[in-house]
Amino acid sequence: MTHEGESVAKELPKVSIAVSDRILLHLLENLEQADQFMVSNAVTRPGIAEACALHPPNVSRSMRGLLKEKLVQEHSRMVKGDERRQKAWQLTENGKSEAQNTKLELSSSTVLIRDKDGALLEIRADETADRLEADLSLLQVLMHALHEGVLTYGDIRFGPIRKKDGDNRPPPGRLTLLAGAHATYHTSPPQTRPVHGRADVLADLEIWREEMHPCMVIQGVAGIGKSTVVAHWLKERMENEANLSICWYPCQPWDRDHGVAVSLLHRVGIDDVHDPYQLMDTLPLSPGAPLDVDAWRRRLLAYLTDSAAIRERFLDLDDGGKPPPTWLVILDDVHHISENSNDLLGALLQVAIQSPLQLLLISRNRPQFYDRRDVHTRDKVREVSLKGLSVEALEEWLSTFDLGDPPEAGDIHRLTGGHPLAMELLELYGSATHGDWLRFLDEEILDALPDGERELLAQLAVSERPVEWEKLANASGWDGPPPEGLLAKGLLIELAEGMWLHEALRERLLRDVGELKSQRESRISD
Repeated sequence: MTHEGESVAKELPKVSIAVSDRILLHLLENLEQADQFMVSNAVTRPGIAEACALHPPNVSRSMRGLLKEKLVQEHSRMVKGDERRQKAWQLTENGKSEAQNTKLELSSSTVLIRDKDGALLEIRADETADRLEADLSLLQVLMHALHEGVLTYGDIRFGPIRKKDGDNRPPPGRLTLLAGAHATYHTSPPQTRPVHGRADVLADLEIWREEMHPCMVIQGVAGIGKSTVVAHWLKERMENEANLSICWYPCQPWDRDHGVAVSLLHRVGIDDVHDPYQLMDTLPLSPGAPLDVDAWRRRLLAYLTDSAAIRERFLDLDDGGKPPPTWLVILDDVHHISENSNDLLGALLQVAIQSPLQLLLISRNRPQFYDRRDVHTRDKVREVSLKGLSVEALEEWLSTFDLGDPPEAGDIHRLTGGHPLAMELLELYGSATHGDWLRFLDEEILDALPDGERELLAQLAVSERPVEWEKLANASGWDGPPPEGLLAKGLLIELAEGMWLHEALRERLLRDVGELKSQRESRISD
């Protein structure tokens, strides 16, 4: 059932909010701090950057323009919780008027929500907070819509459900549901390319699983085939182990530990109906609030080792109420979150040691949440460092190519270190490698692209997360839809969050320096 002024959404509304408008709206929402001797972090550069989803240098750059237009004033203020004075900003009288006009204009923007009944609705931005029963400002609504597309009723980042008079909902701290959690993980491995070589790694994975060892780390450089070999092994394992329960979580550069924590709870059957150990109370109730990792760990361990509670959760299933004997949690690209999530990862390791849960981490770098004794003396963590393919594996792979004059496997190994991407690109383009690895990427891939397509990839490379196509096209001066050639070759990747590119190419393009790189960073941040 829809209300007046609402409609069932048929396509994703386009949400756009300029950087200067974000800042003006944010300062308007903090107007009570104007002319105060002591202010909160919200009106400093870090606070503005966080609220407006900007890099701090971009805040400074935008403030120079707003100061020139006399829309803001700059002051040195004491900041709560900090002994140092910091720069802080507030609106001028002209800025207040401009911000009010901006707010009025943006209020009528339409956003997409999923209401408490699961209906997908398109409504005005200024009606969203009431409809979601959440304490969200207009700016928060627009930023969530901009980066994620859909605002879902009960999202833990929106805080507790706002209680209404006569409402019988649970009190704050008991969320209605883990809305959208199921969409952030997979219950089966992703589709990947065929595996060549890697017999030793596959054997290591098999032994690790059979022994129910708590944790394994698969480490290697971008594109070396870490996810591919794990997915290949897991697909075969699932065929032979019917009751295997998988939580494959792809970590993203913009991820926080909350996503892992919520998804795992969802996977093991925790929701607003079944939560005997009150795990959902450990989750943050407001945007930016920390996860209570210790309570989350203790309660999760208690739940996973309580056979009666687990059986109760699975009573209504078609298989007669048989819970999975173990859970296998795969964190893919865990290097994206490891810097800020050591506490959570350490907690997961402790849970894996003491419960029927195994933890498999895929990372470019060795994670820092455990020490070397956990590997060498305590045997809590096993590590596999994935290197390039052997000459023999390359030779076997080359035999499947339809090339008139293929290069020698030894030459490819010498020039690329057996990097699988080199073989994939060789098969795509049908030419031998030349020079070192970076030179190969330049000559065989990047230099072969039309100038517009290369600039498109270079523009995308400076972003830290996927970018919506319209924004990427505008920043790179591209006219039209995404180029089919780049999509077909896997050089440009279309994700739900936006456009992305192959990590190996990204690493090469990020080596570009100077004014051109600075210009790209500026365009993509605006």
